[in-house]
Amino acid sequence: MLESRRFVIIGFFALVGLIYLFRLFYLQVLDESYSIESSSNSIKRVIEIPFRGQIYDRTGKLIVYNTPVYDLLVTPYKARVDDTLRFCQVLGIERRDFDSLMNAASAYSRVKPSLFLRQLSKEDFASIQDIMVDYSGFEFAKSSLRTYTAPTLANTLGYVSEITRGQLEKQEEPYYRQSDYIGQSGIEKIYENELRGKRGTKFVMQNVSGVYKGPWKGGELDTMAVAGDNLYSGIDLEVQQYADSLMVNKVGSVVAIEPKTGQIISMVSAPTYDPNILASRYFSKNYAALARNPYKPLFNRPVMASYRPGSTFKLIQALIGLQEGVITPESGFTHANCPVGCHNHPATGTVALGVMHSCNPYFYNVFRRIIYKNNIQNTFKASAVGLDAWHDAISKFGIGQRLGIDLPSEYKGNLPNKKYYDRFYGEYRWKFSNIYSLSIGEGELLITPLKMANVAAIIANKGYFYTPHVIHGIGDAKKVNPEFLVRHETGVDAHNFDPVIEGMIGAVEGGTARRSRVEGITIAGKTGTSQNKRGDDHSIFIAFAPVENPKIAIAVFVENAGAGGSAAAPIANLIIEKYLTRKVTNKALEERMFKADLMSKVILPGQKKPISVDSLKKKLITADSAKKIPITKSVTAPKKQ
Repeated sequence: MLESRRFVIIGFFALVGLIYLFRLFYLQVLDESYSIESSSNSIKRVIEIPFRGQIYDRTGKLIVYNTPVYDLLVTPYKARVDDTLRFCQVLGIERRDFDSLMNAASAYSRVKPSLFLRQLSKEDFASIQDIMVDYSGFEFAKSSLRTYTAPTLANTLGYVSEITRGQLEKQEEPYYRQSDYIGQSGIEKIYENELRGKRGTKFVMQNVSGVYKGPWKGGELDTMAVAGDNLYSGIDLEVQQYADSLMVNKVGSVVAIEPKTGQIISMVSAPTYDPNILASRYFSKNYAALARNPYKPLFNRPVMASYRPGSTFKLIQALIGLQEGVITPESGFTHANCPVGCHNHPATGTVALGVMHSCNPYFYNVFRRIIYKNNIQNTFKASAVGLDAWHDAISKFGIGQRLGIDLPSEYKGNLPNKKYYDRFYGEYRWKFSNIYSLSIGEGELLITPLKMANVAAIIANKGYFYTPHVIHGIGDAKKVNPEFLVRHETGVDAHNFDPVIEGMIGAVEGGTARRSRVEGITIAGKTGTSQNKRGDDHSIFIAFAPVENPKIAIAVFVENAGAGGSAAAPIANLIIEKYLTRKVTNKALEERMFKADLMSKVILPGQKKPISVDSLKKKLITADSAKKIPITKSVTAPKKQ
């Protein structure tokens, strides 16, 4: 019995010994990570950051690409700088900059490398690489600089910048590290996961001084970085730049959509800025200068600004009235007993004439019939019931909700209903006389330029739309987001669009927008004048063309420019001609719009009168104006990375 126990005990200890031996064999022979860690003085793990995906326009032109640059990193506890003055001269920095950067690195970690100087060009790197060997604790890391082929689309494309501490703490997967770049706005933010690519890892040998001695084990454990997916947009770069030029010295928006697909052709937020100034190591200073600018160039007006739609909203009123059967194409109204004024125009005996002449009393009566279903009883309850039905019909046009465009911070606007007025007046304590301003697109209605461009696309399609989107293809396969392939119906029958379109054609050919018509192109458009508490009214125009086969739908908003036909309509029609024919025939109109300075009419919040401010370029450091180590721009962009 004792003998058998002795063998059990011996066997147990023998088993434990074998397990330890196997574990030691695994750690020392089989497990490469242990070998790497144990050789940390001679073997270094290097993380390779992939190139972000590039962005193209609808014709294949490159919009955004990457310029290779180098970042200088420092590990504080290893850093040795005996001659600080010479070191600063080599890098082209001031002594106070050196102290500030070293203090920041030490505050982050004394034992981990952190960013010291970002985005040195290949030429800068080559000129100082050999000299930097004399300074231990400093090393270079390959990086890239977002570069733009044209100074346009800043708000739409967005920008990338260093990840914040809050973003680091909130990331769902441990991908980003301190000093990494991440998309912070626009397309760069929405498509961050697609654009960022996949990191690579290299193991390299170095001597005690940190000098590179070649790949470890011939690179057999290395993994290659995979570049991010390229993005293919619906933007027409040539038309975009033309639209930008027309909006110089103006505050407002341009949004152009391809009706049959929902692809964004052009998107202008004015005033704007050159996106290259936020793609430099002077990001913080340039961003601060833009943020202080009183005209808010960082504010993406096409999707964030809110306006009353004015007379452009009459198109939807007419369509709902026709669909509900409360009016017919031949319905006419007098101006008698109407609380809204009218322009001096001929009689409006049909829907088409009402649209053509933008008759306020006409659409007051249309709205009244919609609310009361032709049973004209000005009661509290009838108004509330009718308004909710009207609200539901209007919302199918995308009003009062987010359309779902692939840009951040889209404003949903305001489309009032019964609950909205109940909060102000009390339940059943308001009636039609409190809400009739909605009939002509005023009152409590608020929309974005994007929504009105989408309304133009709906009318062009005679009843449906696809969610407006900037990017229509992702990666080499040009994968399409399935949400952008869903057809949204408004519930208005196609034949009800005919009299409205007839009136829109009349508005351009002989009505409120006749002075900006384009020879040879049939354009259907509608002007709008949005009331404004500060200064002159806003100029609005929406349109689509050609009517026979619509290829572009557009909305233009110009703040404080007055009537829709004075500024917005000429700009829209010039853009339409440029897109459809690649030329402009009305050179006199074009020159007038180029020279029009309407920013001087804008009254900013907190101001009692217009101010003259030209600060879009003040205090902005670009690659060309930098006095320190210059960041070299690429002359030609690479085809693909």
